[in-house]
Amino acid sequence: MSPLLQATLNGPLTKADHRAVPVTAGELATDSAACAAEGARAFHIHPRDDSGSESLQARVVDRVVSAVRQAHGLPVGVTTGEWIEPDPQRRLRLIREWRQPDYTSVNLSDPGAVEIMRVLLDTGIGIEAGVWTIDDARLLVSCGLASRVTRVMIEPVEVSKSDAVPLVSAIHEVLDLAEVRVPRLQHGDGEATWTLIEDAVRRGVDTRVGFEDTLLLPGGERARSNADLVRAARELGAGGHDAGIQALRPTRE
Repeated sequence: MSPLLQATLNGPLTKADHRAVPVTAGELATDSAACAAEGARAFHIHPRDDSGSESLQARVVDRVVSAVRQAHGLPVGVTTGEWIEPDPQRRLRLIREWRQPDYTSVNLSDPGAVEIMRVLLDTGIGIEAGVWTIDDARLLVSCGLASRVTRVMIEPVEVSKSDAVPLVSAIHEVLDLAEVRVPRLQHGDGEATWTLIEDAVRRGVDTRVGFEDTLLLPGGERARSNADLVRAARELGAGGHDAGIQALRPTRE
């Protein structure tokens, strides 16, 4: 199977950051379809409520995920970010009510991350285990859930281009020594975005791109859209040889 190319459409960004950032369910659906046409095979989104604020409430998350998936039939994931709901017990209660996401990212650095992963396993929603640091990788290994996640997402945050590859190499080494065999998705943000995409292509692992990670193309020009970023990643080899095929496969009932 070819490596996965995931599109990360909005993150915590707003139209103040870039006028093409999709915010509403309709905008996310339209944007995701354009990215699918360029070769994205999965999506990561941050659902917003009617006020435009990020939300973990099931009525928001399920509605937005369903709207986006209907645009192409490909898997759609969301975030469990602590900044959206800082109260760990309320965050767990909200996540237990989700029904539509195919998977969700869980940052191992967030308080209560292991408990969130256990709840997601109970509900049948896939897990992208977000590993920012070597300590995060060690926590994932020690908690005993590494073999049960959908993928490990190796994602150093706010690192320089020069430090990015050595750091992900050290994280990969921790996972290799522990014989963690689930798929890995590697990406960066800011100035490390394209460096880590190119490194992911060399390693033959999954990767991702989108406004959440960068507003810039590899040459430093400002991207017009998420589809521009996906196209640029494909030109670097992300997603393998068949990523351009729009495989319209339903993933959840």
